[in-house]
Amino acid sequence: MKSKTIIFTGPEQAELVTVDLPDEPAPHEFAIQTRITLMSMGTELACYRADSEPGSHWHGWVKHPFFPGYSCVGEVIKVGSDIEGLQVGERIFHTTSHRQYANLPIPADQIVKIPDGVSDEEAAWSKLATITQTAVRQVEHAMGDRAVVIGQGPIGQLVTQYLRLLGLREILVIDQMQTRLDLALAHGATAGFNGSAAEAKDFVLEHTDGQLADAVYDATGHFSVLPLALPLARRYGTVMLLGDSPHPSRQHLTPDLLTRQIRLIGTHNESLPPAYAYWTPIRQQRLFLQYVQRQQMKVDDLITHRFDPDQASQVYADLNRDRSDSIGVIFRW
Repeated sequence: MKSKTIIFTGPEQAELVTVDLPDEPAPHEFAIQTRITLMSMGTELACYRADSEPGSHWHGWVKHPFFPGYSCVGEVIKVGSDIEGLQVGERIFHTTSHRQYANLPIPADQIVKIPDGVSDEEAAWSKLATITQTAVRQVEHAMGDRAVVIGQGPIGQLVTQYLRLLGLREILVIDQMQTRLDLALAHGATAGFNGSAAEAKDFVLEHTDGQLADAVYDATGHFSVLPLALPLARRYGTVMLLGDSPHPSRQHLTPDLLTRQIRLIGTHNESLPPAYAYWTPIRQQRLFLQYVQRQQMKVDDLITHRFDPDQASQVYADLNRDRSDSIGVIFRW
């Protein structure tokens, strides 16, 4: 069986190639035909550039040829003899890369089936929605909290919706693109600031009775934002570092961390401390899909671009130059 697959062959080099797969899945595998994949722009463009500092996890991870992507919706087309509870024709979400076909050795209890009423494009957000769930859980919000979310790309948009679900008193969003702010405001943000976080302190003071925010989320992934986020948190407040910079040594602290005793938390992928052991990645993905099915979360209007896989080379090059008008980018297989 032949499968089209997107690969990075070197820094800033994306290609669509054809690879060979076994015609039949192994007994412990099932085969899927991909319907759509969602690009994780921050992660994939960092991998596309392959520009990371030695010692960072990026530096050891990105080796060429590199297979980007981890947000895939596929239809089951074959089932191995040892697989139970899965039928041909069912739709599943999985975290393999951008590819047309795949044979997946996933245990039955780790399969995420897409419920009726959830579209392929909505389900494709399941991985990013799990990454953001992980961050929101670790902040441990209380009723009446006021939060700031810096950056309203894919990650920031999902954080904003989770905070609305939790019932926060104020959800203040910061971005330099008004279209992104408008989407966040439509999905539950209470006020938006068009500009840099460096200029947003008066805006935050105004909407927090002069107290600053209980929690500030840096959802940008840019090393310059951490020192701008810390001054926006109140005394004894929390800053959640959710964006993952390929240049962590360029991030730096401000006196706020000590003098105002800010709690700084970093999170990565779906890793949660033991107190949250129940919330495995699979349970978090299934919870997200329930929220979408019940229309408690809305992600279909976050999709700004749809492409065919044979456009991949140009898509990555264009987004690497300018992604300001992009949030959700879909490949249709």
